[in-house]
Amino acid sequence: MLTDRLVAVLVTPSTGDAAPPGVGRDEFLRAVAEDTYEMVAGLDLVTPVIIAVGVPGLEEIAWPGTPVISVDSADRAFAALPPADQAVVVCGDAPDLPPLLIGKLFRELGRAEIAVCPADNGGAVAVAAHLPFPDWATLDVDHPEIVKALRAQAPGPRKIATGPGWHRLRTPADIARLDPGLEGWDSTRALVMA
Repeated sequence: MLTDRLVAVLVTPSTGDAAPPGVGRDEFLRAVAEDTYEMVAGLDLVTPVIIAVGVPGLEEIAWPGTPVISVDSADRAFAALPPADQAVVVCGDAPDLPPLLIGKLFRELGRAEIAVCPADNGGAVAVAAHLPFPDWATLDVDHPEIVKALRAQAPGPRKIATGPGWHRLRTPADIARLDPGLEGWDSTRALVMA
């Protein structure tokens, strides 16, 4: 039996915070969000979605038919999604995220209600959950100890799983973490490797 799965790219104003000197913040935001979306849109057996928090015009980076949903705050991301069985919300500032890590989060949902891909410097790169999102949990992808916080909210010890971690681009110094050997992230690469 196939499960309906969504993968949503969460784009907030802070998605552009890592813009290097000489690159406009909005231009950088659109580049990293587009690269993150392109990775998601290329996945098999999932439906891509964009969740925008105070960032207009993201329809321009989406393939035709991709829902672009505006919400007031990032903690509403799961609640705003179209009906599905499972979903992953990926932070838009992870343009070089390997698609395999999203697959690992879906696999973790076989044993947990929520699965987290932790960010190297705190917070989450991506969060997966069965839908509807559990009412006992609060989503804060920037919480420095997100896994610990979710486990404290959970009604049982096995409700939260973690997958391998990755990095997000939150400051200009984080650009050094991008691996030129990885495929993808073409829009970001054009801005930072010029």
